[in-house]
Amino acid sequence: MIQSRVEVTVRYAETDMMGIVYHANYLPWFEVARTALLREQGFPYRQLETDGYRIPVLEVAAKFVRPALYDDTLTIVATMKEKPLLRIRLEYEVFRGEELLATGHSSHAFCDLHGRPTRPPPAFVAKMSALF
Repeated sequence: MIQSRVEVTVRYAETDMMGIVYHANYLPWFEVARTALLREQGFPYRQLETDGYRIPVLEVAAKFVRPALYDDTLTIVATMKEKPLLRIRLEYEVFRGEELLATGHSSHAFCDLHGRPTRPPPAFVAKMSALF
């Protein structure tokens, strides 16, 4: 299992008329945590793209437990629980302090620059084999 944590502060523009974070804003936060996890393992997304890879989203879901509010400092935790083969699955948790606000997951696949499915880069496979 590998994990990454990032902090975000809720901006006013991310809230709705009720002062609650609009649900769609959780997805960019998931992306921030996902790209941090890849970067921390030595695979910055920009470099993967330069090397000819894309990692599109195949599936994404979120469950909301408690509302996040304007100016809250949130911690988004991204966890890869299983060794990725052709697909990558990440789990997400969003916390305000110790309070769980939301959970989610996303699935991704490696594609080439033309959108065709492809195997992950050999260095990625080697790194994941060492970690899992």
